[in-house]
Amino acid sequence: MAAEQIVLLGGLWLDGSVWKTVECELEKAGRHAVPVTLPGQGDGNSSATLADQLAAVVAVVDSGPGRSVVVGHSAACTLAWMAADARPERVATVVLIGGFPCTDGRPYADFFEFSDDAMPFPGWEPFNGADGADLDEQARQDFVAAAIPVPEGVAKGVVRLTDERRFNVPVVVVCPEFTPAAVQESIAAGDVPELARAKHVDMIDIDSGHWPMMTRPTELARILATI
Repeated sequence: MAAEQIVLLGGLWLDGSVWKTVECELEKAGRHAVPVTLPGQGDGNSSATLADQLAAVVAVVDSGPGRSVVVGHSAACTLAWMAADARPERVATVVLIGGFPCTDGRPYADFFEFSDDAMPFPGWEPFNGADGADLDEQARQDFVAAAIPVPEGVAKGVVRLTDERRFNVPVVVVCPEFTPAAVQESIAAGDVPELARAKHVDMIDIDSGHWPMMTRPTELARILATI
């Protein structure tokens, strides 16, 4: 039986509106989608913390009529995994798009420089190559205009994972700018210890850059609708 809802978590600098087309396509396919605007990433709360974001996701999972598929994009792959850790009995599947979960005790996403207690979008240089290859100039300009600086309390928040039942939750890795083979190599090399311990990991390729919800929304929705 399919899960009752699909919870959609955008990565850094994104609010829930990034999922608009994916949400519409999922609804057409008969799946109920819930895009989440995370605290500090669209609600004006510049003092939000990682704990606030997790609480918001767990609240959506708890409010659903049944179990949820929780979809995390990029850095939010860790947030989706944290939700599975917090509610292993209510999360049917975790979907990871373009990223992997951090381990316990690691900072969530302090990847770039901070300014005024937040981590603004660093520009396109770090994403040259496969990440941004399918974004045209207009899409890049729109992304920058909409990008929301990530509060320091989120980016530097410490990941906490405490319930080993999370490893029983099935995981689907959607592979945009990398291949399923590359994921398997990373797991085998010990680079993704959380996935190495997960009991059910599937991988699905998608021909896109790092942001398939923007550049391949129909295809991404088709993938998510089958999970």
